Amino acid sequence: MKQVIISLSFVALTISNSIFAQQEKSLTLKSAYKDDFFIGAALGLSEIYEADQKSNDVVKNQFNSIVAENCMKSMHIQPREGEFFFDDADRFVALGEKYKMFTIGHTLIWHSQLSSWFFTDKNGKDVSAEVLKQRMKNHIHTIVTRYKGKVKGWDVVNEAIMEDGSYRKSKFYEILGEEFIPLAFKYTQEADPDAELYYNDYNEWYPKKIETIIKMVKNLKSRGIRIDGVGMQAHVAMEGPTMAEYENAIEKYASAGVKINITELDISALPVPKGQSGANVADTYAYNKEFNPYVNGLPKDVEEKWEDRYADFFRLFLKHKDKIRRVTLWGVTDSQSWKNDYPVKGRTDYALFFDRKCNAKPVVEKIIKLAETK
Repeated sequence: MKQVIISLSFVALTISNSIFAQQEKSLTLKSAYKDDFFIGAALGLSEIYEADQKSNDVVKNQFNSIVAENCMKSMHIQPREGEFFFDDADRFVALGEKYKMFTIGHTLIWHSQLSSWFFTDKNGKDVSAEVLKQRMKNHIHTIVTRYKGKVKGWDVVNEAIMEDGSYRKSKFYEILGEEFIPLAFKYTQEADPDAELYYNDYNEWYPKKIETIIKMVKNLKSRGIRIDGVGMQAHVAMEGPTMAEYENAIEKYASAGVKINITELDISALPVPKGQSGANVADTYAYNKEFNPYVNGLPKDVEEKWEDRYADFFRLFLKHKDKIRRVTLWGVTDSQSWKNDYPVKGRTDYALFFDRKCNAKPVVEKIIKLAETK
């Protein structure tokens, strides 16, 4: 009889441990949101080459989507005309396959982090429209074809619209006009008809920018050129945008018949220089202690407000989960975040879900609980 009781106790303990293990396994971002949308992160070279085990564990356990932070940008992947460097991008795509991730390529056409040869001839003068078209086509076809079927979605064009609704006066625009965007989507669609195609931008809640992006989306669709989603970067601050402003943007983009991707989410609790807004990498400011007040960590009251800000956004994302394809954080840990150097170089920032030791912050549990109680 005693042996039976011990055996039953052992079985009960085993079942209990199994249930506990399953519960522990479920307490991840990707499992909590698996029925809502993909949860992703941007990967730098350290994550791509799996150089740090703790960071690797965060990536594979917490996320089911990844995006290339820098290694697919033109200056890295085609530094000289016709000379492609695929080593880093190959490793990134292989990592996505290894962990069965929804893998995103970033970015094909962008005015920044672009090799200088792209727009000039051997004499340093602007190339003709026909030459630029051919260079764009070759760049896009070579990269997208290489990863056909492996990269599931592409940020085809990045940051082409200004806050007032005008087109950014980039070299793409100066040489080709507005037509460079339809051309980029057309070339990408040709190279991989099954990949999802996105337009991606920051300050995406500005009314005039919304209007122009929607007009651009409708123009593409009317011409039979596919665009599947608008990427809302979501480099947001504590002060703005308001939830109403952001919800309005989500609803308006969705009304144009595209899915929403939250593509580069981070929230900084640090003060910013007066007049600074958005994510234009060219807008940088000299170091000033005033803009780096928390070198030893966020004060408790500031951290709580920061957590509440993230929670407000995820409540909004859950409310509109029928419109949202993916929510991606721009980085894995605070040490990796570009916010340490933007818009003020040398700061210590805390913009992401995992700290500099790869530990989950309390905000992770709060975000998971939001999904569990929806």
